[in-house]
Amino acid sequence: MKVTATELNGVFEVEPEAFTDGRGFFLETYRNSRYSSHDITVPICQTTHTHSTGGSLRGLHYQLVRPQMKLVYVVCGEILDVAVDIRFGSPNFGKWHAAILNEQNHKQLIIPPDFAHGFCVLSDHADLIYLLSDEYQADDQHAIRWSDPEIGINWPIDNPILSKKDQTCPFLSEIPREHLPVY
Repeated sequence: MKVTATELNGVFEVEPEAFTDGRGFFLETYRNSRYSSHDITVPICQTTHTHSTGGSLRGLHYQLVRPQMKLVYVVCGEILDVAVDIRFGSPNFGKWHAAILNEQNHKQLIIPPDFAHGFCVLSDHADLIYLLSDEYQADDQHAIRWSDPEIGINWPIDNPILSKKDQTCPFLSEIPREHLPVY
């Protein structure tokens, strides 16, 4: 397993080892002892599966009261997965990291709690699995506009398919401090 720390503290790209033969491949998507040996702890509380159509963009979402650490990987298709540091007072406030995750590279992105998360689908469709450190709470769902120019994510699609909610989210600078995690 290869673990790469990114420029954002706590965000890691992980490449599990895949064992391939004529039948296909086998890989472990998560083993606590392997991640712990890299000082990564993912206290899994919930698993979620998302199926999205090509050109869809989901995010940038976060939970404030019950923030979730996420380990994300793709089982079918390809996405650009993005983590944004939205911790008020962080030296990396508003900075982001993106990684291409797909069914061929088997990469995972680990996103710490208190970061916003989003992705866009680059293939005809994509299926993602999320391992989450806390349970989803609908009334604790917050979002930042995916196209916030101050964040400046280089999304590789021009006219994404968005939910109504994601079309009208506030920009990061419009969110009151008390509605952001603190560094």
